[in-house]
Amino acid sequence: MSWKKTDLERLTAASITDQLRKAQAPARYGKGSAIPNRREQRAADRARGLVPFAVKLDRELVNRIRARAQERQLPLNQLVAELLEDGLK
Repeated sequence: MSWKKTDLERLTAASITDQLRKAQAPARYGKGSAIPNRREQRAADRARGLVPFAVKLDRELVNRIRARAQERQLPLNQLVAELLEDGLK
């Protein structure tokens, strides 16, 4: 089978793109930030007793929660936990 030059170039570009996507960022980027990968993050969350809990909420309610988190300069997870604790009392 003979390949057209454009097909070969497209396949080469796809290969390069795939390699770049799979490669880790160079050490100089985010140096010192120590962002854990997903597996490490899940293990750390599990060790802290955290459990993923997905719910579907109205967009306006989510916007209000996000705005309050920004006002109080709290992580969204922490604010939602506080709101749930207060609501369950």
